[in-house]
Amino acid sequence: MAINTEKGSVSIDAENIMPVIKRWLYSDKDIFLREVVSNGCDAITKYTLLHPGTEEPMQVQVTVDGEKRELRIDDTGIGMTADEVKRYINQVAFSSAEEFMKSVAQAGENEEDKAGIIGHFGLGFYSVFMVSDRVEIETLSCQDGAEPVHWESADGMGFEMAAGSRQTHGTTVILHISEAEKEFLEPARVREVLNRYCAFMAWPVMLFDANAKPAEVEEPVPGETTADGSPATVTVTREPKPEQINETRPLWLRKPGECTDEEYIAFYHKVFTDVRDPLFWIHLNVDYPFNLKGILYFPRLPEDFGVREGEIKLFSGQVFVADNIKEIIPEFLMLLRGVIDCPDIPLNVSRSFLQNDGYVRRISAHITKKVADKLTSLCNTDREHYEKYWDDISPFVRYGCMTDRKFYDQVKGALLYKLSDGTYKTQEEYITAYGEKTGGKIYYTSDAKRQAASIHLYTSREIGVAVMDYPKLDAAFLNFLEFEGGEGAPSFVRVDADVAGLTQESEEGQELDAEALQTLFRNALGQENLTVSLAAMADENLMAVATEDEQMRRFREVYGMGGMPQTYSLVLNRRNAAVQALSGRDPEDETTKLLCRQIYDLARMAAKPLEGEEITAFLQRSQQLVALLAKQ
Repeated sequence: MAINTEKGSVSIDAENIMPVIKRWLYSDKDIFLREVVSNGCDAITKYTLLHPGTEEPMQVQVTVDGEKRELRIDDTGIGMTADEVKRYINQVAFSSAEEFMKSVAQAGENEEDKAGIIGHFGLGFYSVFMVSDRVEIETLSCQDGAEPVHWESADGMGFEMAAGSRQTHGTTVILHISEAEKEFLEPARVREVLNRYCAFMAWPVMLFDANAKPAEVEEPVPGETTADGSPATVTVTREPKPEQINETRPLWLRKPGECTDEEYIAFYHKVFTDVRDPLFWIHLNVDYPFNLKGILYFPRLPEDFGVREGEIKLFSGQVFVADNIKEIIPEFLMLLRGVIDCPDIPLNVSRSFLQNDGYVRRISAHITKKVADKLTSLCNTDREHYEKYWDDISPFVRYGCMTDRKFYDQVKGALLYKLSDGTYKTQEEYITAYGEKTGGKIYYTSDAKRQAASIHLYTSREIGVAVMDYPKLDAAFLNFLEFEGGEGAPSFVRVDADVAGLTQESEEGQELDAEALQTLFRNALGQENLTVSLAAMADENLMAVATEDEQMRRFREVYGMGGMPQTYSLVLNRRNAAVQALSGRDPEDETTKLLCRQIYDLARMAAKPLEGEEITAFLQRSQQLVALLAKQ
């Protein structure tokens, strides 16, 4: 039947008119290429469902023709009849993929095959008008007796449809690129867009530069050499050929047992351009109760991990959708790198849809559980390797615990504390080893180098000190653990916050007057509010310890209130000979005052170096005391 020339207007439902306004359809203009190429892949999938076992070459080819100012997207798919063009192109937002799925379902085709249809050949198609002055479609249906159709529109609202010229089944979309969007006539720019959105589509996606020139290259001549013995070569002319952009069977679609460590690592380097190897990974492969596949990699996190951009890529049926959609991927997991493929998530996904979708919430919960299961399994079955990873993953795990209580419940048995001697213990292991000496407390350091002297006081008593080297994160994390642990949860105390772990039962120095010593030190230091106390410390050579309230210090660190004054309390060791001698000295004696100031500064230096005027005064005072000793 001959097709008569016909003119008309595109039918648009009132509720769909706004999304198709030419320049408001998508926030990123380059997404038009994803829409058209994914439509082509859909068309091929439909064809192969209707013609199983076909040996015809199936592909989508993108041709850049800068001289003609054209970008052509050609597929070898199912094609369209004139009636289908009217139905699927002229009625905006009518999804041919959705209707095709209904017909396939009625025919009882395989669900896995049907999952390959990802496009909506309607609304998404109209994104091409964001970059085009004019758009043409040449299409031929694979139906017996079908005739080719040509469709053309300058603005997406009016169209002209007539007999076409295509000879083989499939569809060609010809975009006449506008002057303002001429960047899409540059092969490098088009390759960049295809690599972003189409790198893992299910059918070969080819890129061809129609204006590329033949290249002359030197090729070796088999079995021949030159007079000097080097391989003989011949100059040959190579015609430009289409280049395949994508990988049609990405690693995440394969079963974990089919993948090698080398393949996982190579995939990581390719997708994330990180020269370092990942620590380990989790391969997600779920078919029920939802379709979810992907790979999550644990990279080596930078020390200031909070400013690092997340790199979880969301795909829908191998088509890139977006980076880091928090409604699907829990925020703390975005510290990882990886790909998540949810075929049931629409390409034109909206935040409001995701926020209110129970299916999406179940996916998010499942991903979190799989990560927790992996960490727990490693801790229980491969502790040696888990400890090697721990320094790199601990910030991510701690942050995850605080942002997701279920995640904390799942991994709390796998939380490790690195001790100052380089060993690792869980909370339960720490309390078992040291709880009798610490009274159930866990002692820690936030700066092992600066607090080395304080750490030594504990390690010399064979008490392990946990290293917490992310101050802001750890201060919040310790608050979380103490609060969430409930009754019986251990308290966390920095090595300069109290002396309970340094004391012992002793009769020595019981006669000392704490109140008198407090007055002595207050007068010598000029600090009316200084708190001074006495304790029997295990190391009799230790004169005093300067302590700072644990909760006040944490508050300052968590909220970044560096301007808050640091308030120390002084705990004197009543077993120390110098302290005992000091108690009997004249409070007004200048040497007594020098000794009080020196003892106080020595105690503070164990926790934090003196700075500025304080260190100057300390050095001058030290010289005075040495001079006094030398005269005796």
